[in-house]
Amino acid sequence: MAMTGENTPPVTRRDEGAVAILTLDRPAARNSLSRAMLSALQAALDGVAADRAIRAVVLAAEGPAFCAGHDLKEITARRADPDGGAAFFADTMAACSAVMQAVVALPQPVVAAVQGIATAAGCQLAASCDLVIAASTAKFCTPGVDIGLFCSTPGVALARAVPRKSAMEMLLLGEMVPAEEAQRLGLVNRVVAPEAVLPAALDLAGRIAARSAVAVQMGKRGFNTQAALPLAEAYDAAGRVMVENLLAEDAAEGIGAFVAKRRPEWRHR
Repeated sequence: MAMTGENTPPVTRRDEGAVAILTLDRPAARNSLSRAMLSALQAALDGVAADRAIRAVVLAAEGPAFCAGHDLKEITARRADPDGGAAFFADTMAACSAVMQAVVALPQPVVAAVQGIATAAGCQLAASCDLVIAASTAKFCTPGVDIGLFCSTPGVALARAVPRKSAMEMLLLGEMVPAEEAQRLGLVNRVVAPEAVLPAALDLAGRIAARSAVAVQMGKRGFNTQAALPLAEAYDAAGRVMVENLLAEDAAEGIGAFVAKRRPEWRHR
């Protein structure tokens, strides 16, 4: 684990080849999503989105928690504002929602490496990622109901990751869901030993990055678009993506390589 201090940015980035590793780095605060953390995460995602050299992303965290959700100490302090905190709360929810949507809209696939608990907006963050690798000791939870604050915004991501009744059970009961149960529900792709979480996420991201970037990025965008549409409209949208993809250089190269029984040489365009 990296050493942290007062001057450590709340989100750090390092690149391994075509994979960017974004790390939540407020372990003493259980990587809670303070406004500074949200701002830093948004900036990191914006930077990755504009970086054509990056073809996959791993979202990791320092310390025993992946992310404990919103910074409740920060929220409580703003109750002393003249409006009782209303403006700050609205801005915070908007900033958080923008970050979650940025993860979904990021051109590159995002693999979450969940090494510890992911609660409330932290569970929302994991659910917003394209793939999730979890430690066998990791747990997921939307416990807002326990403190009189129903996890409504985390429920948006959760409802798009697991079956409706499973999402409602998590939201209504607020109970910890172990990694293996989260995998059964569809919230987690793979469960590994705690020490293998980051290596497994990097391996998965590296395998994605080895594919044609243009195909993967068109595919992610197209999948998310069609998933929100009725059946006939979904097929229309997916068909347009297929045509766009077929016209790309990498599709011509990949199909030609398959026919010629050779390895393709991706140009990522």
